[in-house]
Amino acid sequence: MYKLSTSSLFIGISDTKIEEMLSQIHHQVKHFAVDDVIVCGGDVCNALLIVVKGNIVAEMINFDGRSIKIEELSAPSTLAEAFVFGDQNVFPVSVIAKTKCSILSIPSDELLKLFQLQEIVLHNYLNSISNRTQFLTSKMRFLTFKTIKGKLSSYILKLAGQRLKTITLPMTQENLAGYFGVARPSLARALAELQDEGAISINRKEITIIDRSILLAYVNE
Repeated sequence: MYKLSTSSLFIGISDTKIEEMLSQIHHQVKHFAVDDVIVCGGDVCNALLIVVKGNIVAEMINFDGRSIKIEELSAPSTLAEAFVFGDQNVFPVSVIAKTKCSILSIPSDELLKLFQLQEIVLHNYLNSISNRTQFLTSKMRFLTFKTIKGKLSSYILKLAGQRLKTITLPMTQENLAGYFGVARPSLARALAELQDEGAISINRKEITIIDRSILLAYVNE
């Protein structure tokens, strides 16, 4: 049996107890090869999906046909839990296997049974939906900025808060470019321009804010 005790849905429950609960509901595990499409954006979402092995990437196609990487997830992560119920329960993104992976599928009616079996599962589920909504809200905020320097300025200021002057990027430039939905060379060029303008100083993944007003000007343009 896959280890699910570190999944957001089963936090606080032992693997033995999880296995016992799953034995009482209908579920299935599907296996995918690298680059297989697990779900397409717009597909009906009538089951909770959990990555139990491997890594996946969630992508969204914008209006000009470009693919925007929303995030990468690894086992044991849940997928689109906020869309399992509701009037418009469709997947908002396409999900692709980045490695060989296995996906546990729990139909919505069986998920309700799981909530009844263990109240903490319901509590974890609601927490997970709240966290995901907050993440997507933040993601959408970055997409509203017209320029890459606007996105970068907002991101740097958010990491720094009111007190920090130096921050360490929590992801690679490649992943950050995917997060912003831009090409990596464009992101690197924007970072270099911000440094040339005297807004920041860059030392690998460490960024020091030199002139906060320049960053704020890009955020407010």
